[in-house]
Amino acid sequence: MSSILTNNSAMVALQTMRSINKNMASVQSEISTGKSVASAKDNAAVWAISKVMESDVKGLKAISDSLSLGEATVAVAREAAETTTDLLNQMKAKIVAAQEDNVDRAKINADVTALKEQIGAVVGAAQFNGLNLVDGTTASAEVLASLDRSGSTVTPSTITVTGQNLSVGGYTAIAGFDATNTDGVAADGQDTFGFSLDANAGTDDSGQIEFDDPGYTAGDSVTLSIGDTQVTYQITQADIDATSTADVIAVGVKAAIEASGANVSVDYDTTNSGRLVITNEDTANGVTISGQFTNANSGGLGALSSIDVSTDTGAAAALGTVETLIDTAISAAAAFGSVEGRIETQAEFITNLTDSLKSGIGAMVDADMEEASARLQALQVQQQLGVQALSIANQAPQTLLSLFR
Repeated sequence: MSSILTNNSAMVALQTMRSINKNMASVQSEISTGKSVASAKDNAAVWAISKVMESDVKGLKAISDSLSLGEATVAVAREAAETTTDLLNQMKAKIVAAQEDNVDRAKINADVTALKEQIGAVVGAAQFNGLNLVDGTTASAEVLASLDRSGSTVTPSTITVTGQNLSVGGYTAIAGFDATNTDGVAADGQDTFGFSLDANAGTDDSGQIEFDDPGYTAGDSVTLSIGDTQVTYQITQADIDATSTADVIAVGVKAAIEASGANVSVDYDTTNSGRLVITNEDTANGVTISGQFTNANSGGLGALSSIDVSTDTGAAAALGTVETLIDTAISAAAAFGSVEGRIETQAEFITNLTDSLKSGIGAMVDADMEEASARLQALQVQQQLGVQALSIANQAPQTLLSLFR
């Protein structure tokens, strides 16, 4: 049956044209964006997976930066340990030379002393971005190594870098402090001590520091900070040989404080050995006092301070000491080298993993441009044929006029 009200052929042609145009728009979107899944409406599941993976890629880039920072930090520490090893080997050569009787030990000892100072300078300067892994101040440091995903849970994992103590001295206690300032007496066993004194008119304007004798050695030093003034007293062999080492140190510290110009007065506590009473003389302002005791022999290379080749006995003892110190430095360099190699391997893995994730994301969402090109040409042909089919369908009612002639 033919009808002038309903043109089924035209409706079929229109449906075909709409389908072709829809497919054409999809292909053009793929070509312009380069993605077959550009939004969640294209394929919600694939889009969601790709976004999670893209988030992981961004996290891995941050991890790559962290590993680069960690590798540089460890490289500085390793270089310092290797340099220290070289300097100790040079020192060993000097010490071996000092074993002979017919040598100028004074000059050799001067060279050894210079090497000691250079080792201290190397260890002190071996920091990267403020972190020093060789001076004994850092027990360990964590380097972010990866992000471990389990479903929706992400857990960071780290590489632990153990600090090595190559310092020539460490910090132990002179004393602690009585925070109430009722007597200001320091308590043993703390790494630092400190207390605050009120203005002179106050009730807590004085405090006490006690110097016991934990086994001082020549070269140890006492450092006090009295407000903005720093006072240092270095312990000598004469102090060690004195009948009362604590009293002698107290005398030396008292003299150093008085010479510093700090606005405090210092007196002896006549009832207690080795104790000083410090009184704030500033009637308007309080003052904070803190201090630290540097033990010259407590660092990993602390035995350097005992090396003295100016005598036969000292030269003989120094040979065994320097061997031990070389072993310490070598062990430190080896430890840093091992962890640096691990960080380097992890950094390379993160780089490869990032590339693999990017490839995986591309496989899921990127458009196949060859296929898109072929589909575009086919759809263009279909579109042209669809237009012709619709034109033919629209001309069909015209044939009905011949029935009424």
